[in-house]
Amino acid sequence: MKLEVLNIQGGSTGRSVELPENVFGVEPNEHAVYLAVKQYLAHQRQGTHKSKERGEVAGSTKKIKRQKGTGTARAGDIKSPVFRGGGRIFGPRPRTYTIKLNKKVKRLARNSALSSKMADGNLIIVEDFSFDSPKTKEYVNILNSLNANGEKTLLVTSDYEKEVYLSCRNVQGSDVLRAVDLNTYDILKAKKIILAEGAVGKIIETLN
Repeated sequence: MKLEVLNIQGGSTGRSVELPENVFGVEPNEHAVYLAVKQYLAHQRQGTHKSKERGEVAGSTKKIKRQKGTGTARAGDIKSPVFRGGGRIFGPRPRTYTIKLNKKVKRLARNSALSSKMADGNLIIVEDFSFDSPKTKEYVNILNSLNANGEKTLLVTSDYEKEVYLSCRNVQGSDVLRAVDLNTYDILKAKKIILAEGAVGKIIETLN
């Protein structure tokens, strides 16, 4: 399949890019997409949560009342979880939320997400561009030319473009990623995917 390359004014450049069917034209696998998104979100968690349990709370270990004859339930020390200020029962402990996922499943998920965007007509290829300095207004003009302003967009560049990244940072709903950092979650989160012409080859090399 071929997709036309647009310039930053939204016009045709007269060029097109050949996109492989096994990356941009596969049957979307919803379960693979679910697993990839689940892994991505799980890896965003630090897992440093912690609460003090009975053995970690400051307080005396003296038995606070006699065992029998009080008419109330028996009780041990003041650090018991049933008392105010006591330790927490089964509180959270530091842990890792890492989920293992096979490389083939992750690749299938990304291919499925890209194919879905392609089928919906939400995949755009634009010629490579850069800025001399951060220019948010010019970036907004590019989005307007591509009929993508006001929507969540993801621009995929071949390499880290500092000025482009800084230009889009203040535009609500706009993100910029390198081709090597492309992931299923960010693809699905965006309404339109804008691929820089130079990034297409790296994406195909990674996912083909």
